[in-house]
Amino acid sequence: MTTLLTAHDGVAGDHVSDPVSGRRSPRWYRPSLLALLIVTAALYLWDLGASGWANAFYSAAVQAGATSWKAFFFGSFDASNAITVDKPPASLWVMELSARAFGVNAWSILVPQALLGVASVALLVATVRRRFGAAAGLIAGGVLALTPVAVLMFRFNNPDALLVTLLIAATYAMTRALEKASTRWILLAGSLIGFAFLAKMLQAFLVVPAFSLAYLIAAPTTLWRRVRQLLAAGLAMIASAGWWIAIVSLVPASSRPYIGGSQGNSVLELVWGYNGLGRITGNETGSVTGGGGGAGGNQWGTPGWSRMFSASMGGQISWLLPAALLLIVVLAFAFRRLPRTSGKSAAVILWGGWLLVTGATFSLMKGIIHEYYTVALAPAIGALIGIGTVTLWRHRDILAARVTAAFLLVVTAWWSVVLLERSAGWHPALRTAIVIAATVACIGILVPGRLPRAGIAIVAAAIAFTTLGGSAAYALTTADTPHGGSIVTAGPAVTGARGGPGGRGGGGGGRAFPGRGPAGAQGTTGAPGAGLPPATQPGQGGGPRGGGGGAGGGGGLGGLLDATTPSAALLDVLRAGAAGYDWPAAAVGSNQAAGVQLASGLPVMAIGGFNGSDNSPTLAQFQQYVADGRVHYFLANGGGGRGFGTANGGSTASADISSWVAANFTATTVGGVTVYDLTAPSAAAGAGA
Repeated sequence: MTTLLTAHDGVAGDHVSDPVSGRRSPRWYRPSLLALLIVTAALYLWDLGASGWANAFYSAAVQAGATSWKAFFFGSFDASNAITVDKPPASLWVMELSARAFGVNAWSILVPQALLGVASVALLVATVRRRFGAAAGLIAGGVLALTPVAVLMFRFNNPDALLVTLLIAATYAMTRALEKASTRWILLAGSLIGFAFLAKMLQAFLVVPAFSLAYLIAAPTTLWRRVRQLLAAGLAMIASAGWWIAIVSLVPASSRPYIGGSQGNSVLELVWGYNGLGRITGNETGSVTGGGGGAGGNQWGTPGWSRMFSASMGGQISWLLPAALLLIVVLAFAFRRLPRTSGKSAAVILWGGWLLVTGATFSLMKGIIHEYYTVALAPAIGALIGIGTVTLWRHRDILAARVTAAFLLVVTAWWSVVLLERSAGWHPALRTAIVIAATVACIGILVPGRLPRAGIAIVAAAIAFTTLGGSAAYALTTADTPHGGSIVTAGPAVTGARGGPGGRGGGGGGRAFPGRGPAGAQGTTGAPGAGLPPATQPGQGGGPRGGGGGAGGGGGLGGLLDATTPSAALLDVLRAGAAGYDWPAAAVGSNQAAGVQLASGLPVMAIGGFNGSDNSPTLAQFQQYVADGRVHYFLANGGGGRGFGTANGGSTASADISSWVAANFTATTVGGVTVYDLTAPSAAAGAGA
């Protein structure tokens, strides 16, 4: 394997592949890159409007930010700024600017996410190509584009899309910084990581150990200059992440919305608690269900090193994860004798460290974790596969390289078959095809001597199908299935996944690769009506294609994880009485409020925030709002309206408010929703009203 270090660094036709050396790009590179980006755009944009509002929680916040600049800055859920979402607002800013330009609709919200996906693929190609050539970059980009969870997140409106794009951009900047120990580039890398923090908080910092180690080892300058540059990059990262935190912390609570996800109206509590260390320990105050993750696990699954390969997570991300992990070892060994300043060794540290640290964190964390979080692993997997594939292919005349490549293909084919067997009735012929392709590829790789051009094409096609066949099929099904609600998954129904046969999100069907479940918007199969009487449980799943995105039609308020589209009768009541009120309506929980807000275009107060367990507003504050004539109607699902419970130490304010309203105001039913007119106390209210 040591001869890998001195052998020719090109492939057939790739005579000018290394930007660092100043050589031109190969003639086929730009057409191939253009084709990859066009295919990616088509996959991510095709029939995008079918998901409607997608995650109504964030879509409602986009609507608010497109109406109010104050809501835009703080990331408020509603335009009257009662409470923020439980994340920083950077990902909302992208969608809100689009909504301000093109109006609030499904396409203006989701298209920016899809374009972030195309940008991510382009950035990954450019980053890998700088050290390993055009072929490696294109392979890396193709793997990312066809990773099922990437297809899901770049067609959805969660913060993960912006997070991934910014982290890949930061890796590109760090790659440039490593070339000449550039202060400018390393400061940019730190700034991009800091801005990624404003998309999803501390998760952005999981790449920092790998970045720091790579630069400390490989930057071509003195040790103390490397240390100083890293410290400067750290300050840039803190400044880029901290300016918004500082402003929000300094603004008086009376002049800004309540910080959703916190119990004390503190953005620092949100950073370090609910969205920070609480995700690691499971101690997330205000979460509907606690973590802890003992031997039997919890609602979020059992922490452990096998979590990324589990029924719930495996089909989302792990198709090439075994090969990527093995390639970290293979590449580290192959590049071990390169000089300290070798960009190739540094790249293995960057991408390998990204994968190991992020993967270990996801595997062992005891708090809230959802399947779609794993999209953060996709760029590192793609990069390692691209680097490893080209490195081994370029040196296939060496027996050790051929045997290693064949072994990796066998492992990948075996694991793909395992993943596909978890959906046993879903295109069973695909498993057979992958086995055949892997056999052809291994024979072609192990045969000594150079293959004819036609043989190379056949082997390359067999390798591509072995590595990407199952993942691409999952990706096509994901793109062909509308998704809505707060918890979504890629691919078909999977036996043994969390939430039932289809896992959370169910097993949405598709046209190109039909799933086993019914077609329609992919919602959740969890417990959206938790805390409500059985007779008033809202409908699950999603509504009609092109509708409210994860929102069922026909009334009701939805539940903890899904919004619904309210009835026309309810909307007429709310709109007719909206004038003069800051909040024409209030409801417990963000998703119950989101469907009404999106359908009516009116600010709706989300009492208790996402989980209904935030201390916003308190009973006294709500009573004052009512006395001041700022809230018109209180909406309750069925006859309860007491929220979703206050497990794990959350506030009881939403339950207190619900009880006070029920005791002091008269209930009427409109479109399946219990409505209380807060301007008309009941006769029994007396002085207490």
